[in-house]
Amino acid sequence: MKAKDILADKGTRVVTIHKDNLLVDVMSHFLVNRVGSLVVVNKHDEIMGIVAPVDVLEAVHKDPISISTMTVREVMSENVIVAGPDESMETLMAIMTENRIRHIPIIDEGRLAGIVSIGDAVKAQLTVHEVQISYLKDYIEGKYPA
Repeated sequence: MKAKDILADKGTRVVTIHKDNLLVDVMSHFLVNRVGSLVVVNKHDEIMGIVAPVDVLEAVHKDPISISTMTVREVMSENVIVAGPDESMETLMAIMTENRIRHIPIIDEGRLAGIVSIGDAVKAQLTVHEVQISYLKDYIEGKYPA
């Protein structure tokens, strides 16, 4: 299974935000959209960074007084790891594990085509394994045409 297969199943909607938005907007987007990260884009929808709940928590911990005036730019991660639509699920999971990240934006022909989370990858892997188990059970029980 590849990134494009995961996106075909879950959809390509990506919740984005601009770097000049306030941190309170980020928290609102997390809750309203039920997402675990926001891709930070410029006015041309080019990726500038990514912000996750842990970034907000770190900001609150470092400077709780200024949280209401902080902007996305102050907390976002700028070195975003991205992948292409033909990346395998195994590769995506390895990248996430190695880099301790939970989301990878998928770029197709220079544009943001979707985002894959670790949860999406695990769900896809479970689906693949369930299909394999079903075929093996049918084979063992003699239901598989030989």
